[in-house]
Amino acid sequence: MSRLWPWVRNPWFETVREAQRRSEQFLPPSVYSALVAGSERGRTPQDNQDAFAELEFAPHVAGHRAQRDLSTTIMGIPVSMPVMISPTGVQAIRPEGETAVARAAANRGLIMGLSSFASKTVEEVTAANENTFFQMYWTGTRDAMRYRMDRARAAGAKALISTTDWSYSFGRDWGSPEIPERMTLQAVYKMAPEGIRRPQWTAQWLRAGLPDLTVPNLTMPGEDAPTFFGAYGEWTQTPPPSWEDLAWLREEWGGPFMMKGITRVDDARRAADIGVDAISVSNHGGNNLDTTPASIRCLGPVVDAVGDRVEVLLDGGVRRGGDVAKALALGARAVLIGRAYLWGLAANGQAGVENVLDLMRMGLDSAVLGLGHSSIEELNARDLHIPDGFERVLGEVTEPAASR
Repeated sequence: MSRLWPWVRNPWFETVREAQRRSEQFLPPSVYSALVAGSERGRTPQDNQDAFAELEFAPHVAGHRAQRDLSTTIMGIPVSMPVMISPTGVQAIRPEGETAVARAAANRGLIMGLSSFASKTVEEVTAANENTFFQMYWTGTRDAMRYRMDRARAAGAKALISTTDWSYSFGRDWGSPEIPERMTLQAVYKMAPEGIRRPQWTAQWLRAGLPDLTVPNLTMPGEDAPTFFGAYGEWTQTPPPSWEDLAWLREEWGGPFMMKGITRVDDARRAADIGVDAISVSNHGGNNLDTTPASIRCLGPVVDAVGDRVEVLLDGGVRRGGDVAKALALGARAVLIGRAYLWGLAANGQAGVENVLDLMRMGLDSAVLGLGHSSIEELNARDLHIPDGFERVLGEVTEPAASR
């Protein structure tokens, strides 16, 4: 159709970068900036991407395999490729939010990670994707956390993700975006200058009846769902967890358990010691402490330390299937993606998320083909040129630099 009518844009996009460009055109500037921003100067989110580009493939020119198997399992759940949806809060960049993402992941045979700060309920999301992992922060009382876990379990969540890599570092050198607590008429009026510039975004929210932007998975019995900032306030007032607290959380859940946010070798060992099934090497997409190294730089040392005890995943900076292949070559079981699918959601709803996942699969398959393998299980460090000094070994006792 676009060839006959050149002014009609093809809904399919061919790169994640194009999805990002379209999301910037669709979303109000303040909403878009919330998707791309990191903390402070934003060095870490940039390094998350740049580090992948430093790793170079060593492809073969003959002997390629006609068939390639991209499937694997994540904590016992079969998936069509080693990619899962990372839990991100309040995906209300479109009214359908997490349910659209969950359906897209289900249609592609992938796991949905659902944030406790999501805009849709765990019951709605597990109905859309039976392979949903529920994510929790250490927030509120133990009784409240126990209730949330019971609710997720009753809804059919297959695993629990404990996110530990979000600190109180929230300042940004370029300013934090202003996001309304509730999509009221007053909020719409306040955002009118942006809404006028983005009429399609404004129209979809008007058609949806301006639903409240709340976090229903943090609702307690007999209470209304808190707003995002109300829930955020509870989190900031909850004392941070100890390792004993995290061991209690794992024991209380009783099923497959992932700890997300590891960059240090010593933390990885402690996580394995308390019995987690998987860890995700992650710096919260650069929204934690700025100048934390790219997560891919920390992956290899963590795999060396605990890869024989737990499944090791990677989260941060994944934008294409080649990035997935590089993470697997360094020992990751799978990767989690965040911004990439959110840009797809903004660009074209559920179909946009499926578009992003298809691009990931195509890129991964191309890498496995070029490297001469028949399965992702064959990917290894010999498929890469790893520059000297690429890795960051955090948490090991080393000689102080001043005394060398």
